[in-house]
Amino acid sequence: MDKFINQLKIAFASQYAFAIKAQNFHWNVEGSDFYQLHNMFEDIYNEVYGSIDAFAENIRKVKAYTPASLYRFSALSSIDDETEVLDPQAMVQELLRDAEKMQEIMKVLFQESDARREHGLSDFLAGRKDAFAKHAWIL
Repeated sequence: MDKFINQLKIAFASQYAFAIKAQNFHWNVEGSDFYQLHNMFEDIYNEVYGSIDAFAENIRKVKAYTPASLYRFSALSSIDDETEVLDPQAMVQELLRDAEKMQEIMKVLFQESDARREHGLSDFLAGRKDAFAKHAWIL
């Protein structure tokens, strides 16, 4: 498999894992900042989930297939699962680190897609990088 296509699949799976983690934190946050954090995590996972279908379509446009099972997402993702219920500050810090990781993943893919003259894809990836930068800023 083409290295670039594999990197796209890793990014796709990682983005999906990021959304699941934000949703996990949304469901399980507690404490005095509950309302603000609960809503922030919801805003984040809604934005990320909102781009999943477009990401899959961009993968299909380069004549590749998207991974589409929890097993494949887990195997490919660069975002680690969180199986513990963390304290609120640890949730924020972990999601911040992941948002920064996602920015870097999107940056590398943007550069490669731009070099390949896949400008529609590079435009999409630039938007995803910017979205993760905003998530990091908010976190």
